[in-house]
Amino acid sequence: GRRAVGGVMSEGMLCDSKMLGWSGGGEGVAVQVPDTFPPGSPPPPSRPRMGGGPTAAAVEPLPPGQEAEPLFEKKMTKEEKKAAAKAKREAKKKAKADA
Repeated sequence: GRRAVGGVMSEGMLCDSKMLGWSGGGEGVAVQVPDTFPPGSPPPPSRPRMGGGPTAAAVEPLPPGQEAEPLFEKKMTKEEKKAAAKAKREAKKKAKADA
């Protein structure tokens, strides 16, 4: 289903093993997780066995209303970038004035 991720509506994401910090697996090849992983769950710490081994059973679904930790930082909007640059300039001016 659709949900907001980083303020943007998303239908999901494909990740490779490297993006998730797992060893093994090909770079650029989408990973698969067993059907026992509920949508929206955080990724497991290591590559799960597709046969439903112990790694797959170790992941608990998130409680209702709790968001998974994002894998990537949210990109700033143009307005947020301008505000951050302005704040940085003002802080630099203030530090220079105090010196």
